[in-house]
Amino acid sequence: MKQKENILIIGALGQIGRELTDELRERYGKENVLAADIRPKEDVSFEKQPYIQLNVMDKGALESLIAENKFTQIYHLAAMLSASGERNPQAAWALNMDSLLSILDLSVKYKVGKVFWPSSIAVFGPDSTKQNCPQQGVTEPSTIYGISKAAGEYWCKYYFEKHGLDVRSVRYPGLISYTGAPGGGTTDYAVDIFHSAVKGEKYTCFLKEDTALPMMYMHDAIRATLELMDAPGESLSVRTAYNLSALSFTPKEIYDAIAQEVPGFEITYTPDFRQQIADSWPQSIDDSVATKDWGWKPAYDLKRMVKDMLSNIEVYP
Repeated sequence: MKQKENILIIGALGQIGRELTDELRERYGKENVLAADIRPKEDVSFEKQPYIQLNVMDKGALESLIAENKFTQIYHLAAMLSASGERNPQAAWALNMDSLLSILDLSVKYKVGKVFWPSSIAVFGPDSTKQNCPQQGVTEPSTIYGISKAAGEYWCKYYFEKHGLDVRSVRYPGLISYTGAPGGGTTDYAVDIFHSAVKGEKYTCFLKEDTALPMMYMHDAIRATLELMDAPGESLSVRTAYNLSALSFTPKEIYDAIAQEVPGFEITYTPDFRQQIADSWPQSIDDSVATKDWGWKPAYDLKRMVKDMLSNIEVYP
């Protein structure tokens, strides 16, 4: 058991939040990690307790919660993702930006020790380097999600420099997990495809077969998050968000890897508006600064990830 912490996870029922909550409770004790999300408490299973219903856009309720609990760490994961955000840009901006500013303000006011807020490869755009996109590469986002993440990175840096708030971030690639449903992102085909495979259904992919994108297995993403949060502050040279990388593959490559394990699995390709979003992003990411600063190294390659997904996803059909 590590030193006593009092941790709040906002967006705890989302794709990242579920596994991050479990891992933090394993480390620090269930009673020291409060899960919060917008879902009513009576709709949340006992395993996710302690839990509180929270609308992060209600700054008064948020302030009361933080003031009363004296949190040492806050993980702010609530967001509207890329594809969902394009359907309702103003709502996406309001949720993604206003909630972050509230968290930063209140964390300074109530002296929260560390804050984690996730950024994304969506900060990159059409003129960004496509192969091994560097840490200081061109950020020219083409989605409201990416715009909010790019702005959020600089707000985090601003609060670190002006207020001394220890806020840390990574640019997540597409995340693949078996513990929950996809959340409306452009890379979510790489989760959907496994559900079709285990159900024996033909999968219709919304991207072209040769669209390469940076991806990461959730186990690596959670470990990267916690390794960053554990790192000594003086070793961190990036106060916007760290590039993070593990895998890069196309829909055809992940289909081929699954088909080796699930004979007879079929796929078709019907690109939609998400293809344009995917085409604006890098195909691979250079995360050498994260490796240098805090020793980041992925553990899962495509084959190992596919085997692990297929052996576990049946529990969450």
